[in-house]
Amino acid sequence: MKTNNIKYILAAGLVCCGFSTTMTSCSGVLDEQPRSQYDPTFFYSDTGVEGGINALYANLRNIYGNGYYLNICETGTDEYTYAQSADGNFKDADMSDAGRIDPSTSRSDVLWGNAFSSINTANGVLENAAKGNVSASLIGETRFFRAFYYFNLVQTFGGVPLDLGAGELMFNTTTLRLSTRNTVPEVYTKAIFPDLKFALDNLPDNPRLTGAVAKNVARLFLAKAYLTYGWWLQNPKDIPTYPDCARTDPDGHDAAWYFQQAYNIALEGIQNPGSYKLMETFRDVNLGQNDHNMETMLYADHNTNEKYGNGGVGYGWGSGGSPENFAYWMTNWNYTLMKGKAASGGTIDPLQRGTDQALGRPWTRMAAIANNFMEGGAFEDAVKAIDSRYDATFTTRWHANFNIGNAPNEAYVEGANGMQVKPGEVFFSFVDEATAKNIDWSANGAGIGAGSLPGRADFVVGVDNISRFKYPTNWKIGIYRNDVVGLGSHVNGGSPRPFVIAKYSELYLIAAEAAVKGATGAMSARDLVNVLRARAGKWTWSVNDNCAKVEDHSAEMIAATPDVITIDYILDERMREFWGEGYRWFDLVRTQTWAEKAGSYKIAGAGNTDRELQTVTRTITAGHYLRPIPRGQIDGLEMTDAEKVAYQNPAYRN
Repeated sequence: MKTNNIKYILAAGLVCCGFSTTMTSCSGVLDEQPRSQYDPTFFYSDTGVEGGINALYANLRNIYGNGYYLNICETGTDEYTYAQSADGNFKDADMSDAGRIDPSTSRSDVLWGNAFSSINTANGVLENAAKGNVSASLIGETRFFRAFYYFNLVQTFGGVPLDLGAGELMFNTTTLRLSTRNTVPEVYTKAIFPDLKFALDNLPDNPRLTGAVAKNVARLFLAKAYLTYGWWLQNPKDIPTYPDCARTDPDGHDAAWYFQQAYNIALEGIQNPGSYKLMETFRDVNLGQNDHNMETMLYADHNTNEKYGNGGVGYGWGSGGSPENFAYWMTNWNYTLMKGKAASGGTIDPLQRGTDQALGRPWTRMAAIANNFMEGGAFEDAVKAIDSRYDATFTTRWHANFNIGNAPNEAYVEGANGMQVKPGEVFFSFVDEATAKNIDWSANGAGIGAGSLPGRADFVVGVDNISRFKYPTNWKIGIYRNDVVGLGSHVNGGSPRPFVIAKYSELYLIAAEAAVKGATGAMSARDLVNVLRARAGKWTWSVNDNCAKVEDHSAEMIAATPDVITIDYILDERMREFWGEGYRWFDLVRTQTWAEKAGSYKIAGAGNTDRELQTVTRTITAGHYLRPIPRGQIDGLEMTDAEKVAYQNPAYRN
């Protein structure tokens, strides 16, 4: 798909380094020469400002698309646990007996290590652009990004430094190894809110380039920041904050005021969409061929044409590191381990790695939790039948493609019940909870302990038999390549797809959540939720059957919406809309429901034939609602040992 995307040119002299309070060296962007000081005059012109802004966009790639950052945002929630091949990165994030997060193991270091470099670049642009003839809209983009990074930091770590060494919100050009953390209210009221309000006032209605931020992007994040801060002020479950401070607003507003502001701004975004809109179906939003669509508001671009920042997007093996987009690897189980009897009588691998969206490179690090697909879960059987978001979120059916790999001349592979499965036909499926009651498990099918159902050629496993070995995978973020010949070509590199950070659809759920918290206006929480639910009832294509399916269940979806919308229901809708996209930990922490929603889960074991669900308990304390400051950050500070201990969030001081 050809678009006029914003180009992440790498310009000399921009600060693109680690957190400047512990900085020992930085990299310039074009020549990538280590530097400790920078010439501020670079930012005096539109050219310099645009170079700085482009670096802010480019740095998104170092966070979004990184599989270890996706892990810390998802593993340990009610969406994901660690899978069979997981290492400590995933077991620690699970918060169960398999491991514990500490300052050395928390992969929130991906955020900490990249956010402050962008904040300092933004400070450099803002401090020096005023000396040149720079448009207010470009300044608005810069202030948006400074707010964006501070908002992510304050949600993750609590209060963080506004002074990087040269004064609050000032550009730092020198090495400094001292740091003081500001309080949460200071970060919101001195940085996040003023920057986002300036961006909202000065950004254009339509982006200057595809991929650049516009007015409605600022609305979305301002509304979400108001919503999050309202929860923080209210603190319904007495979750501690750090640095210690009173839960009072310096501007004198209470939580209800912020909930109302969140509602107002989100509704304003819905009523004034600019160039953004909801796609016609949920599948349209996440289909690889539709990348950079009008529902996508902010993304980290990854593609095969950029000179910098794409790592293994090319034609070899991916590195599994930023700035490569390798997040989808983590959620893929090793479907290639399935075996089948070929027409000629030999054993073949019915499933080959492929570059279509349902396949890709398997790493088996993050397993979907079974609870969500069973009775009472967000994707229970009644939901699966009419809600297209189940079909267009998960790969649950794998179609034989042995013809592109080890058996190109075979006519078929033997499936369940001795039936033939030809290329393109379904060899293995997850089936719903009701259907699973009829599975015959005697065959130990496909070499992975799968069962069979009468009259069906595909081997099957029930959604109530999901294990750490095999589970529905995340179709939405799967690889998609149209630049190679043959599905099996170049499958092991990073994905060239953008990693989506924000969608227009979230405005509806932000406003709905604010309405549940007491905000009032033209649309009720139920009205807002039903816009997305009606869309979810519209089908034009079945992802898992890979064929046209023209059905409209919108009326049924709306009828199934409860009259009274609760926070629990909002969280279920957010799961159905944004599963596996990196939202979930933030959602549960914001609403203070992490321990309640994710304190235990069900999944079968890690063996290829395991299918009996086990209940696993997690230890999630109130102190865990903040992540630890990375150990390397604190170790580099020039402080006494006692001061270093005090700098760390309290739950991680041992």
